Amino acid sequence: MITYIIIGITVVLSYICFGNQALFMKLALIPYRAVKDNEWYRLITHGFIHADMTHLLVNMFTFWSFGTYMEQTYKYMGFGNGAYLVLYFGGMIVASVYDLVKHRNDPYYVSIGASGAVSAVLFSSIFFDPWGKILFFAVLPIPGILFGVLYLVYCQYMSKRGGDNINHNAHFYGAVFGFIFPILLEPSLLRIFLSRFGL
Repeated sequence: MITYIIIGITVVLSYICFGNQALFMKLALIPYRAVKDNEWYRLITHGFIHADMTHLLVNMFTFWSFGTYMEQTYKYMGFGNGAYLVLYFGGMIVASVYDLVKHRNDPYYVSIGASGAVSAVLFSSIFFDPWGKILFFAVLPIPGILFGVLYLVYCQYMSKRGGDNINHNAHFYGAVFGFIFPILLEPSLLRIFLSRFGL
């Protein structure tokens, strides 16, 4: 239910901002304004707006694909809705910290999208089911743990390469947060994870 509510709000706000540049700039993550004007709300609101329909659909489809499963998993594990919300929005905030520090003096830097939060949800699912299949390039099914490693390597490579207007650092840090978050909630889960590799 929470997953669908977040998707609904994100779709509506993103669609409104497609035609409202003033609102878009008010909600986007602009580290300079967050720091200089204490507009810390941007660490959350930027995750509800997207650059275009493709950006929105890719993020929301991925979130729906793994979010509904993770929402139920967190309930089943006894963590509840609160933990699931911390996973999503915590991933969004953690994914923004790098940009916040690096671009705090750049008034022209803008970042948007739920990619950090979605990466957190995706990697939390990999933690709980490392051998579950994920479609690589939306075609080839590979184990989630292999997908995760390839994803992180790709994010780091593309971050250093640059030039594609995609915030790969947000993807990377959101993913790392999502993977370790269950361990922060319950450290004994690490033993269960390792046992799935015969360790």
